[in-house]
Amino acid sequence: MNYLIAVFSDRIEVETAYSELEQANLPMQTVSILGRGYKSADEFGFLDPKEKAGQLAKLMSFWLIPFGFVAGFAFSFITDLHTFAWAGEIGNHVIGGLLGAGSGAMGSFFVGGGVGLASGSGDALPYRNRLDQGKYLIVVQGNEAQTLKASGILRRLKPENIQGYSDY
Repeated sequence: MNYLIAVFSDRIEVETAYSELEQANLPMQTVSILGRGYKSADEFGFLDPKEKAGQLAKLMSFWLIPFGFVAGFAFSFITDLHTFAWAGEIGNHVIGGLLGAGSGAMGSFFVGGGVGLASGSGDALPYRNRLDQGKYLIVVQGNEAQTLKASGILRRLKPENIQGYSDY
């Protein structure tokens, strides 16, 4: 499936573009308008980067927390540190493991969440930002011939930005 996304600054321009695509006999079930009064980014299916970051952080925590516990326990055991004299020998190792698990949790939150927020959204975040600025998007989904035909029509209307994608 190919996608073509064009950004227009106001409602009149996007409706003109929609009419042009309609007159060119493109299947209109493959054309969507996003913006105020039309579909939202969530309705269309643009991923929310915060949601993706949360999923990545949760996924990383499933292996980083247990690994951190084992690493903290092993470090305490190997070095034979007695940092907490009141806890005894086994207690020191368990506390070391708990501190390692806490470090694993922080790593999954900061690295998983931060990297997921920065890279997990792809191009969805700039398009969401443009919608938040009051701009409008026209999205054409279809085969290569349909998106190529739509690209020629939309380029004549001089959108602010036009970008094609392929999910292959």
